Amino acid sequence: MHDWSLENITERLQVVRREFETSVVSGTRANINAPQLGNIQYLGASKNISPEDDNDSADSLQNEILPLAENSADSFIDILSLHTKNDLPGALIQINRALKPDGLFVGAMFGGETLYELRASLGHAEMQIANGVRPRVYPFADKQQMGSLMQRAGFALPVIDSELIHASYENIYTLMRDIRNMGQSSALAGRTQHFTRKALFDLAGKYYNDNFSEKDGRITATFEIIFLLGWAPHESQQKPLRPGSAEMKLADILDTEEIGTGEKAKP
Repeated sequence: MHDWSLENITERLQVVRREFETSVVSGTRANINAPQLGNIQYLGASKNISPEDDNDSADSLQNEILPLAENSADSFIDILSLHTKNDLPGALIQINRALKPDGLFVGAMFGGETLYELRASLGHAEMQIANGVRPRVYPFADKQQMGSLMQRAGFALPVIDSELIHASYENIYTLMRDIRNMGQSSALAGRTQHFTRKALFDLAGKYYNDNFSEKDGRITATFEIIFLLGWAPHESQQKPLRPGSAEMKLADILDTEEIGTGEKAKP
């Protein structure tokens, strides 16, 4: 997922006709190959920050405080880490503040369709066995929510889109093992703290097989990757026209008849 997201973000950066002197990359486990990003500082999962090398930066990241000065970066790239933030709006605001005017933010994050099959299966099993559903999978934002949050954080010209990745697994246990090996096990404070009976996972696995399996008997797991792009505000950027300031009617452009509010079209 990290490699795929990194590759897609690199391709998206190629259409940005800008050279950035200083850039910050967060979340990725690998170096990003994008020459236009200039001098890159890696945060988070990179080897450049560790408790041994930089205690202040590591503690700041753990506490969700971005260790960057205001107006200090020309671009900021985040790959698959935003879904772990307790304060997602606050994280976006901090990124915007760290960017210089007309600076670029590009991000990839897990979206609302991610692991919906697993969530449904675990929820069904818990309702049958425990008469209640406990949080076992991260809550993921959807595209509409991220569009609103990007605007709320003050980004100009935001662009949001997403892609779905479908992975195939032998059973629910191989899927959960893969999630754990990705480092994406639940860190929710409200998660179940006691040992979970195998019967619950067996029931969840049966529901998964009955409802989300392929013809060969393997199960499907969906991952939605939402891509975010926005700019730190600058006076040179395009701005929407004032409502009512158009010099030509849309009906004239389309060569059709204008129908006013409350009127009915002529037969």
